[in-house]
Formats: sequence, structure tokens, C-alpha cells
Amino acid sequence: MSPSGKPVPPRDSLTSEINKPDFRELDLGSPVSPLRSQPRGLTTTTTTTSSSSSSSSGSVTRHPPVIGRSGSVRVSQSGSSSGNLRTSQARSDSVTSNSQPLVSSSTQSSATSPATAANVLPTGNICPSGKIQLTGMTQSRSRSDVLGSGTGTYGHGSIMRGGGGSGVSPAKPVAPVTVGGSIRSSPAAMLGSDAEEVKRVGNEMYRKGLFGEALRLYDRAIALSPANAAYRSNRAAALTGLGRVGEAVKECEEALRLDPNYGRAHQRLASLLIRLGQADSARKHLCFLGKPSDPMELQKLEAVEKHMSKCADARRLGDWKAALMEVDAAIVSGADFSPQLLEVPKVEPFPASCSQSRFSGMACEAYTHFVKAQVEMALGRFENAVMAAEKASKLDPRSNEVAMLHNTVTLVARARVRGNDLYKSERYTEASSAYAEGLRLDPCNAILYCNRAACWFKLGMWERSIEDCNHALRFQPRYTKPLLRRAASNSKMERWAAAVSDYEALRKELPHDKEVAESLFHAQVALKKSRGEEVLNMEFGGEVEEVYSREQFKAAMNLPGVSVIHFSTASDHQCKQLSPFVDSLCTRYPSIHFLKVDIDKCQSIGNAENVRVVPTVKIYKNGTRVKEIVCPNKEVLEYSVRHYSS
Repeated sequence: MSPSGKPVPPRDSLTSEINKPDFRELDLGSPVSPLRSQPRGLTTTTTTTSSSSSSSSGSVTRHPPVIGRSGSVRVSQSGSSSGNLRTSQARSDSVTSNSQPLVSSSTQSSATSPATAANVLPTGNICPSGKIQLTGMTQSRSRSDVLGSGTGTYGHGSIMRGGGGSGVSPAKPVAPVTVGGSIRSSPAAMLGSDAEEVKRVGNEMYRKGLFGEALRLYDRAIALSPANAAYRSNRAAALTGLGRVGEAVKECEEALRLDPNYGRAHQRLASLLIRLGQADSARKHLCFLGKPSDPMELQKLEAVEKHMSKCADARRLGDWKAALMEVDAAIVSGADFSPQLLEVPKVEPFPASCSQSRFSGMACEAYTHFVKAQVEMALGRFENAVMAAEKASKLDPRSNEVAMLHNTVTLVARARVRGNDLYKSERYTEASSAYAEGLRLDPCNAILYCNRAACWFKLGMWERSIEDCNHALRFQPRYTKPLLRRAASNSKMERWAAAVSDYEALRKELPHDKEVAESLFHAQVALKKSRGEEVLNMEFGGEVEEVYSREQFKAAMNLPGVSVIHFSTASDHQCKQLSPFVDSLCTRYPSIHFLKVDIDKCQSIGNAENVRVVPTVKIYKNGTRVKEIVCPNKEVLEYSVRHYSS
């Protein structure tokens, strides 16, 4: 009942009639809801009687204030022009008969209309002096009252009783999210202070693959309930989805600190440690109850453990080819974030469990730079090797193996620089000694062997040059420099078969290198001469010869050596595609004669050779046809040319 004795309408009906509040009031300087001052000359007073309400003259029309929770009062506007104000009461003990001017805000408005949240006024009575007086309370109370934070139960600007009388702590305000120029609330902003509800919505976002939104919701749930281990574990799952594996490990560790027996966190941490290549630590968490919690994860762990062990063994032996094969196998098995492997995503910062663990007798972080230093040195990037060794030494100054590598890399780099300087000064004997000093420290370095082979070549010591080239190629089979120097040394010693073999291998690696092609041509000519074969009109750099008459064709077929004849037509699509490839073969195999016959222009040659389909390639050797290929692919054609050219 109201003070006037009239019944109070239902709360829902009153709420539905409330419009936006009037913000033209006194400025209280609230840090939560800034209030705008009323225009000068405009005053509003309210007198509540048993039958009616009167207002002072003015242009502002007030709706009846409605008493809400915690003594809050709502004021709504009306379309009436009389300017009368009415008061309705929801609780009979909340409003005195002579109240001060009322200012209100709608809790519903602050929750559903973020755009107006900044202008929402506090509930309660505002005195003309600017002080806040609680309705239904006498002014003799000494306990202070403050404005609430504005969310949760009380709404923006609600008045909280001082002295710890309230049993509910207001939640922090949530800022609205701007999307596409409009303002809307994010899922986290629309939720209240129920941590379980926040987590539930976060799980929904996670299932939809919205890991970023799920992470924000889990962060809010943790803020509401910091001691909940499940929220930490869920946050780790969202971080894993975002590829932040290192942070995910830290969250799992925090979850286990809060609840050491939380099985889901143990299992999740085990999976993450497998990805990081921490097999021993992963096994402890996977079998924390005495038996593996997930047999599939156990199989993955055993596969990773096996390949990581083989990789370490290959590294110690200096077998980098085998090491890289085991690296690939370990990554495929599940260690796709392992900092101990090469060419894997970098984990920054390292989780505590990884930083404190050791691999092959050294700190996990140091091991990464330790391996990198050896790879860089093997590839001839000595400056990078020194920097990597220095980083490994700083990360694990106690490791003897790291210290030895740092010293070795530094000395080898110095020996290589000294050898290069002496070689440039044409002091080849001294340069070979400098390279030998580096090889004494690093006997598997292909770069130093190749450099010393160059010194022996300049000194005319062909046999020793070939020997060092063989050493270099044993450690790096596809290293072209020692292959080129060995071919040149074989040529100097007139070992033409070996020289041709080396140059042909170089042609595969360097198909467009004209210098290699020319060297191959001269080696092939020399080989033919050494075998007593007749060599006539063999010139390097010839082009595909086009045949126009039968006489020209017969002369070409009877040339000594190998002749390749391409039968084609200008209008055929396959012929157009094959012609450039035949041109490239002519450059790559200069000792072979390449001819082209257009059967549309020379039908007599086509008829004589019984060519019915183009493209057709025929190979002649010393005037005898040895091969005919109809519509050949490039691989078959090159194989045949190479086969008959030897």
C-alpha cells in the first residue's frame, strides 16, 4: 500500500511504463555514473499527499517514482501536459511523506542499453545540497553511504550501505563492445557474477572454435573464483587452441597446484609435454595414478620418446642426415612444438617445466642453440655458429659439453678466417695448414675439406685434392663445390670417365650452368678420343638443326656418334610443348646431334620414315636406328638420350 492508502500496481506493469530517465539533475561528481547538472532556472519539487500530487510551475513533467529493491526509486515520464507528479510505493516503509526531489536509474536499462550506461543516475534521494539521503532512513544515522559500482544486483549508481552491512559485493562494470560502428555487449559483458555460468558459456565458445572468446570468458570465471582448478584447466585448453602452448603448460601447472589430484589437468599437461618433447615429464603426469589415463596418448609418448632418443644418438655421432630423419619422425609422432628439434615453432617464453628440465645432459633452452651451432658450422655459416654457441653457454654455463662446443666453434671459425686470408694472398701452403688446424678441431667439417682441396689444386697436387673432395662429399653428398673440384682434378689427371661422371652429376644439380655444360662437352670429346672413336664436327653450343631435304636428313643420320631426330608439326599442341625441352637437351648434352623435321614441310621424309603420329623421336647411333619413341614424356626422352650418349 502507498502512504495515501491506494494499492500499488504490480512491479512488472510499472517497469514496462518506465521510459528513459531525465538526466538534467545535480552533478554529484560520481566516478561511476557522471551526472549532468540541471539547467539554471528550472526547479522541481514533489509533495506527496494522501490523494494527489502537486508540482511547481515549469515545463518538466514527472512520472510517479516507483520504489524498487534496496529502497531505490524510479521516475518515469508521461505524455500529460499538466506537469503533475505521482508517487507509488512498492514497500510501505521505504518513503517518507515529505521526500526530497527524486532521481532514479533503471537497472534494466543499464543491462540492455550500453549506449546510455554512462548517463544512468544513482537510485535513492538527492538533497538540494547535493548529498545523498536514503529513503526511509532518518538523517541522524552516522553510517556513511556510497555509490555502488553499477552492475549485478544494484544497477549503475545504486547506493551501497557503508560499514559492511551489505552481504553482496558488487561486480566490476563491463565496458560495451563496439562492432561495425554499433555498440553491443560481448558474451562476457552480458553475464553476471555466476562463475559457473560464465564457464558454461566459455565451453560453448570453445566447442564452436572461438578460442579467443572462450579465453576471455575463462579469464572472467577465474577472476570470480580464483581457486577453481577446473577454470585454469579450461583456460589451458583455450590457449592450446590459440597455439600458445607454453602458456597452456603454465595454466595446467597452476591447476595442479590448486588441486594436485585433478586428473583432467594431469592428462592435459601430459599431452602438452608430449608436444614439447618432454617425454619423461609427460609420462609422470600420464601415469600419475599408477597406470596410463589414455592408452592413445601413451602410444604417442612412446613413439616420440623413441625418435627423440635416436635423434640424440645420431647427433652425437655427427650423422646429421639420420638426425634430421628422426626429427621429422618425432614431429609427425606428436612432438610438433619441441624446442629440442629443428624447424619447429618457437616456444616463448619457455614453461617452467621445460626450462628446468634437461635434455642430453643440458638445459632444454640451451640444447636448442647447441644443436643450431653445430648445424650452422657444418653448413659453413661460422659466424652464426659462434653466436648460437654463445647463447647456449649463457643459458647453461654449468654444462661441460656446451662449454667445449663454444670453445671449438670459436677456434674453428678463427682457423677458417685465417685460411681464407692466406688463400686470397696466394699463400696456398700456409692456407692449407690453417684449414688443417680447423679440421683437427672439427674433423667432420665438409667446408674446410673443400677449402683445403682448393689449395691442393692450386699447388698441382691433384691426388690430394681428390682425396679431400671425397671427404667433403662423404659428409655432404650434394655439396657441389667439391664435386666440381674433383671433376677438374680428374680432368687434369686425364681420368676422363671419372670427369664425365662428375660433370654429369653436376649437370643434374646445376642444369643451367653453361660452364659446367662446356666442361662436360670437352670431357666427353676427350673420352671418345681416348677410346679411339672418330670425332668429327663436334662443337659446343650448337642448336637444334632443322632438316629441309632428304639429302640433309641422310647426311645427319650417318654422322658418327648419336643423333636425336624430333619429328613434329607446327600446328600440334604436344609438339609445341616438347620443342623447348628438346632445345634444353641440346644444351645439356652438347656431344649429341639434335635435328628437327617438320613433316608438313617435308612430307617425303615423314613417309620414308613411316611417321604417322607426332611428336615422334628417333635416336640413331653411328647411322643405325637404336630407339623410336612415339609421344614421349620428358623423363623417358631424357633417360634415353643420357643412356645412348654414354
